[in-house]
Amino acid sequence: MLTLAHPWLLLLVIPVIALFWWRRRRPGPTAALRHPHTPVFGPAPRSWRVRLAHVAPYLVLAAAILMVVALAQPRRSFHSETVEGEGIDIMIALDISGSMQAMDFAPRDRLAAAKDVIRDFIDGRPNDRIGLVVFASRAFTQCPLTVDRQVLKGFLDEIEVGLIEDGTAIGLGLATAVGRLRHSDAESRTVILLTDGMNNVPTLEPETAAELAATLDVRVYTVAIGREGLTPFPVDTPLGRRMQQIETHIDEELLRDIAARTGGIMDRATDPEALARIFARIDELETSRYETRVATWHRELMVWLLAPALVLLGLAGLVQEIWLRRLP
Repeated sequence: MLTLAHPWLLLLVIPVIALFWWRRRRPGPTAALRHPHTPVFGPAPRSWRVRLAHVAPYLVLAAAILMVVALAQPRRSFHSETVEGEGIDIMIALDISGSMQAMDFAPRDRLAAAKDVIRDFIDGRPNDRIGLVVFASRAFTQCPLTVDRQVLKGFLDEIEVGLIEDGTAIGLGLATAVGRLRHSDAESRTVILLTDGMNNVPTLEPETAAELAATLDVRVYTVAIGREGLTPFPVDTPLGRRMQQIETHIDEELLRDIAARTGGIMDRATDPEALARIFARIDELETSRYETRVATWHRELMVWLLAPALVLLGLAGLVQEIWLRRLP
């Protein structure tokens, strides 16, 4: 919005207009030509010089008013504010291993279905700080904790299978998410772990990561995505992409143990509706106070007034010194 840093300076417009009016009303020197037969001259037409003489003072007046407004320092302001509300800190740890391409969530694969539900979950929790961790054979933070929903969903859209070498490092993914909550001051800190497989990367045991979460008082909700057994899976062949039945297994016992160690719950989603219900259940978590400070800046507009004021003054001076110049 447009604001003035010193609005009281606009009062200077009053003396500027008063001075202009006084100078226009003050009688100036007049010249007269005496002749015994003045009617023979007839009415004298007003030349362009005479008309221009009346314009120059108004140019000066306009320039003076623009300068006064410029002194008031107009600017476009973006206000700072402190936003307070109820919320929790949530890290979502999402499995992006190759098995997430299974098509038992047809017409979407497991990863696409999970992203759809996570996107709706993000939109439904405007008062929370939410972050995103992805894992396969390794784990990394896709987006740290943030209240910026557009940025978070932008990072979510970029996730796809193949960003990391294949594998399922559940322990490493959980530990990375918990580590992002280590310095959180929220009363409630939560990790939502989504996976469709079994831990097969011996970098960090999932039980160790769960103990770390329990020590830091981080609740972990585990979600098993997909069906066990034969599931349709896209496979590239010389004749193009074909669907083949591939055996998949999910370590439900491990996921149940992780949730139990941290005070969370474990759920199984075999279709998009079940996955949505699980996130709706998680949506009922307790909340805690948070505070976010929004930045402020100003865009100064003074130059947009001073520049035309100087142009008007220069034009008035040009008129007075060239076209209306008086010779002795």
